[in-house]
Amino acid sequence: MLNLILFDEPKLKSQLLPFTYTVPVAELRCGILSIAEKWQYSLPGNVSYQTEDYLQEKYPQSLSDDNLFINGSVFPDDSLISAIRSLQLNEALLAGDGQVLALRSAKSWTPEEGPEGYKEVAYAKEFRQITQFWHINRLTGPEISADLERIKPHRKFISVPDPHTICYDPGNIFIEEGAKIKAAILNAETGPIYIGKNAQIQEGSTIQGPFAIGEGSILAQGSKIRPNCSIGHYCKVGGEVNQSVFFSYSNKGHDGYLGSSIIGNWCNLGANTNNSNLKNDYKSVKLFSHATAALEDTGLPQCGLYMGDYSKSGINTMFNTGTVVGVHVNVFGAGFQEKFVPSFTWGGKAEGYATYRLDKALAVAELTAKSKNHIFTETDRRILEEVFRRTEVYR
Repeated sequence: MLNLILFDEPKLKSQLLPFTYTVPVAELRCGILSIAEKWQYSLPGNVSYQTEDYLQEKYPQSLSDDNLFINGSVFPDDSLISAIRSLQLNEALLAGDGQVLALRSAKSWTPEEGPEGYKEVAYAKEFRQITQFWHINRLTGPEISADLERIKPHRKFISVPDPHTICYDPGNIFIEEGAKIKAAILNAETGPIYIGKNAQIQEGSTIQGPFAIGEGSILAQGSKIRPNCSIGHYCKVGGEVNQSVFFSYSNKGHDGYLGSSIIGNWCNLGANTNNSNLKNDYKSVKLFSHATAALEDTGLPQCGLYMGDYSKSGINTMFNTGTVVGVHVNVFGAGFQEKFVPSFTWGGKAEGYATYRLDKALAVAELTAKSKNHIFTETDRRILEEVFRRTEVYR
C-alpha cells in the first residue's frame, strides 16, 4: 500500500493564509473534494500530512520505510499520477522552476531540505496548483468536472426525485441518495451539477452549473446560484452567489450577494451581507497578502470576500472589492469595511476595531461547533490559541 505524505511548502502556505492558519494546504477544498481527497481517489493508500508543529497533532504524519512525499498544493491528473507512480526510491520529481512536486524516500524528509541527495526527475507538463488563495474559486468550475470523474466509480447516483423540478441537460446532473429537491430549476447546460448525500435544495432555488453542494448542506428557499460555485459539507446558503466557494459548516442563510469569494469553515454571514467583486474602474484587484504584509496585485478583474475560519458578519454588512478577513473575526456596522480585517478582531470601520478576547472567542468557537453537532476539542482550542499568538502583529 502506498504511503502518501502531503507536505506544506512553507512559502506557499504563507501565501494561502488566512485559510491555512487552521489546516494544512491539502485540506483546502476546491471543486467537490479537498486536495487530500483528490489524492486519495487518485493514488489509493494511506494519506497523512506534513505541516507546521501546531497543526501536526490534528493532522499527523505517518512514516514508513517507503514514503511518497507529495506537494499538498498540487492537484492530481493522469500524467502527474503516472510520473509519481514511476518514481523510484531516492528520486524527486521537479517542475520546470525547480519546485518539488513529489519525492520518494525511505526516511523522513522536509521541503526545507530540498531535492539535494535525490536523483532529480524533470516534469515538463502543465499541472493545476493553488499558489494564491484566490486560485481556489478560479479553479472551482474545472475541478467540479474533474472531481466528478474521480468519484463516479465510487458513488451511487439517482434521478431527480421531484416531479416539479425542471432540469436542463439532466445527463449532466449527479444526485446522491438521500438528497431532497423541491420545485427547483437545475441548468447543467453551462456545466455539471453535483448534489451530495442528504443535501437539500429548497423550493424556488435556481442553479447554473458548474455547481457542487456537499453532504448535509442546505440551499435555502429562492436561492440564485450562478456558475462556478461550490458548497462544502453541512452548510446553509441562500441569496445570490456567483463564482464562490464555501468550505464546511458555514452559513449564509439569508438574502444578499456574494461574488468571487471564499468563505472558510465555521463562518456565518448575517442577513443581507453583501460584497463587491468588481472595481468601478475595471482595474485589476489588489488583495492583502499575509506573506508580504502588503496589498498584492492579483491581475484579476474580479475578487470578492476572502474570510478565514470561525469568522462572522453582522446584518447588513458591506464588504469592498477584494476584502481579506482573518480567522475568528466578528465584523459589523455601517459602511464598507476595511479591505483587511486582522484575525481575532471585533468591530467595524465606523465603530472602530478591538481585539477579540481569546477566552470569549474560544467560547464562541465551542458553541459554533455544538450548533452543527460537532465537538470542539482541546486540540482545536490549542490551534486557535496559536493562531491568536501568530496574528497579534496585525492587530
